Amino acid sequence: MSEIQIKTREWWVERWLELLDSYRFKKRLERGRNYAREGNVLNIDFTESKAFAAVQGSDVEPYQVSLSLESFTDEDWDYVITTMCQKAIYSAQLLAGEMPNTIEEVFTANGLSLFPFSLSDVRSRCSCPDKANPCKHIAAVYYQLGDRFSEDPFIIFQLRGRTREQILEMLRQLRSQAEITPSSNNELISDRSSKKTTLPEKPPKSPQKPIKRDFWQYNQPLESALINFIPPSDNQTALDLLGKIPLATADSEAFQQFLLAVYTEKKPE
Repeated sequence: MSEIQIKTREWWVERWLELLDSYRFKKRLERGRNYAREGNVLNIDFTESKAFAAVQGSDVEPYQVSLSLESFTDEDWDYVITTMCQKAIYSAQLLAGEMPNTIEEVFTANGLSLFPFSLSDVRSRCSCPDKANPCKHIAAVYYQLGDRFSEDPFIIFQLRGRTREQILEMLRQLRSQAEITPSSNNELISDRSSKKTTLPEKPPKSPQKPIKRDFWQYNQPLESALINFIPPSDNQTALDLLGKIPLATADSEAFQQFLLAVYTEKKPE
């Protein structure tokens, strides 16, 4: 008896199908599911952030279906891709064509939702005479999109306004910028043969110079026995010990006399 292998759907496909299952008019979707299974969806093409499909119905000519989600702004995508770049696992998996399991957290952290909350968030139109939305032709495209998401998870990103190429290119740019450390002269040496950009060797670090404002500071407690102030026996002041102040000739004598008067002034007891 041969074993029957059941293919497990990718989590992002499951998220899309859960959205369809939440729709209350089940019969419309069921007719659309049958259309999709029977191959009535002739093709699905993507132009910018919209999906266009041809669905064969009762007429000779197939009906034209368009479908789109609300696109994120350029600023939203800048924040999202920057957040992706902050974790290497996101960049690695996306560059490998895989959808990270926690990718939705990136959008949630930026106040966005990758998947629509309900089918009312999906904008769809069909050229058939049925006024209901979704009609069975639109519903067939919904289910067919699940298969397309399985083949290419980047389609959900495209419906939000960024193609696979745009996302990967920005990720590469941000990753390369993060790997480059600014050098002292801000010059890059380009190795044309290997097409890699390298940096000149960093000069050895010089000993860190003490900060002048901290020179007289001592943050540890002092033993009282070590502190002993003894005045000079010959009654010399600090000015006498320092000697003549190196100022201009015209000012040196006057300034010296001023400081001497300050040092020798008797304070009231």
